[in-house]
Amino acid sequence: MSLRGDVCVVTGAAGFLGKRLVRLLLEEERPAEIRLLDKHVQPEVLDGLEGKHCRGDSRLTVLEGDVRDGDFLRTACRGATVVFHTASIIDVRDSVEYSEMYSVNVRGTQLLLEACVSENVSSFIYTSTIEVMGPNPAGDAVTNGTEDTAYKSSLKFNYSKTKKEAEDRTLAAHGEALPGGGRLATCVLRPMYIFGEGCRFLLGHMADGVRNRDVLFRMSRPEALVNPVYVGNVAAAHLQAARALQDPRRRERAGGQFYFVSDDTPPVSYSDFNHAVLAPLGFGIQDRLPLPFPVFYAFCLLMEAVCALLRPFARLVPPLSRQLLIMLNTPFSFSYQKARRELGYVPRYGWDEARRRTTQWLAEQLPAQRDKLRRK
Repeated sequence: MSLRGDVCVVTGAAGFLGKRLVRLLLEEERPAEIRLLDKHVQPEVLDGLEGKHCRGDSRLTVLEGDVRDGDFLRTACRGATVVFHTASIIDVRDSVEYSEMYSVNVRGTQLLLEACVSENVSSFIYTSTIEVMGPNPAGDAVTNGTEDTAYKSSLKFNYSKTKKEAEDRTLAAHGEALPGGGRLATCVLRPMYIFGEGCRFLLGHMADGVRNRDVLFRMSRPEALVNPVYVGNVAAAHLQAARALQDPRRRERAGGQFYFVSDDTPPVSYSDFNHAVLAPLGFGIQDRLPLPFPVFYAFCLLMEAVCALLRPFARLVPPLSRQLLIMLNTPFSFSYQKARRELGYVPRYGWDEARRRTTQWLAEQLPAQRDKLRRK
């Protein structure tokens, strides 16, 4: 089922995943219109789309505003057929106030769902995260899990809590009657850790390595295997989800479902993944954790306690929490086979190409990182 002739709304269109999704829509679908919704869309985002990709008859419309503004969202959705909701606040350090994160991640999603219903939008795809699954504080491992895997989740990050509630609201909205007839179809995608060109987390790890004389910090044990996913493959999964929801034959099967999104990136720990994409640029990596894991965990607890004691006077955030340490050191990988069966998702990029593209982008950013260090 093609999206040719559809009107697509992409929230977070100026973000890491959103930009890649817009580009893919232009390359493969040529919808009648793509509405780029974000708080601010930089001119270079549009310049990149104009210069490198044939738009054909597709119209690009920039809509700058806030996902917490119901009137703005209704205007953005008016006449649209498909909404991709990739926008959210991502924060695994709990540095953002819970009220702010909730208002964007949960309330913003609810307002967007309501706008879709009032404006007769037929399909809604929500970008969730693997962190709505875990890992839990006990560090219970999952290897090659599926959507049917039983797991005792106990969400500690405000990010994962708000994403899970937004996910639940998205799935609950599936089947809501539309004023013009028909019903809203929704589905949820849960990508693993997303990497690729534009990944700010990789940029941060590289900057830390530059400051540490080109040696990356080891924050995860080698045996804590996870399966990161390339951004180009995540964008492809979104496109396949939209095609499924727009297809009357597949709509009922895919609607109201969630799907893990991974690819064929070899399982690796988070720290060793950083090394895999940065080693060609001359970076090494520490052999072991800075402290034995139990001691490291106790140190994180101490930092959390100090920050809590000082909270009445200043809002301090520990650089590493116990839950983040557990996340970095728990084997946690999931299969994409359900998405393959029901959405027709197949990774477009193999590991070698994804790594090459990512390393090339990092190489382009490296001189600026070194220059920044020299200026200090």
